[in-house]
Amino acid sequence: MKTNKSVIYWLLSGCVLLFIMVTVGGITRLTNSGLSMTDWHLINDTFPPMSEEKWAEAFEEYKKFPEYQKVNQYKDFQLDDYKFIFFWEWFHRFIGRIIGIVFIIPFVYFLIKKQLDAATIKKCFILLGMGAFQGFLGWFMVASGLKDMPDVSHFRLAIHLTFAFITFAYTLWVALDLIYPERKLPVVELRKIARIALVILIIQIIYGGFVAGLNAGLIHNHWPLMSDGQFFHESIQLEQSNLLLSFTEGKSGVQFIHRTFAYVVVFSILYLFIKSRKFILDKTQDNGVKTLLVFVFIQFLLGIFTLLFHVPLWLGLAHQIMAFFLLTAMTFSLHRFSK
Repeated sequence: MKTNKSVIYWLLSGCVLLFIMVTVGGITRLTNSGLSMTDWHLINDTFPPMSEEKWAEAFEEYKKFPEYQKVNQYKDFQLDDYKFIFFWEWFHRFIGRIIGIVFIIPFVYFLIKKQLDAATIKKCFILLGMGAFQGFLGWFMVASGLKDMPDVSHFRLAIHLTFAFITFAYTLWVALDLIYPERKLPVVELRKIARIALVILIIQIIYGGFVAGLNAGLIHNHWPLMSDGQFFHESIQLEQSNLLLSFTEGKSGVQFIHRTFAYVVVFSILYLFIKSRKFILDKTQDNGVKTLLVFVFIQFLLGIFTLLFHVPLWLGLAHQIMAFFLLTAMTFSLHRFSK
């Protein structure tokens, strides 16, 4: 780190908080906790109910919505069960509030102290907008599960998840601009490959959101083939009226895309690594692409085991966390090949 250490630490702390936010979001999804809070208030929801009376009121309110009426009331779902799912959704939102405070207050301070150059100020305003939009996407997602269906839209979940990843990547990029202020010639060929690999990775993250939203990891728990020893299982064409709908709304079709596209992710990063061996790289570039290669193989294995073991909480969460690490390595590598 050359200069602006406090600004760099501030941005990196934002990256850490975003990582925690997405991790808790993963727990929230895997424990089916996301619809436990049926309203949103900026101030009133800051802390959970502080008395048994307030808990009882919140539980009675929850009973008015589809998740309880169509699912949980048939599972002997009691107040203690409600407190458990409430905690994870509340904690998820609470971290969002913390992120807002951690971003806005230091940002104003750095502006007053004139510790930000014009380019960084512009990037920070973009981050501010991204954070606000992410909050909207969170409620937009939750709202889809409070009307008729006892679950959120998998499209909205995927948008919410993917935009969180993108916000993290952009925050890291802004920090890297300050960590490595010197300018050098980009490695054009590797930058191009890395950009394509990043797009491929984001598509895979989107489909990871689809799989999570549809609980599509709970079927075809076999590898390398799907059920009945089929590569392209017959159920893919039976779930929806056409392949486009099957690949976006059908459980079998969405899982097929996610499990098959994983090979494309691995190949794109392996190709980047092989191509990089033909260049004289500095230490950061070399470490970045090597880390990227290690991470993608770990992620590939985690995906296989998550599927084979029917998505246990710890494996599903590890798979999501590793996706975060993979995106981190991809962002770092692309930055080092670009500037």
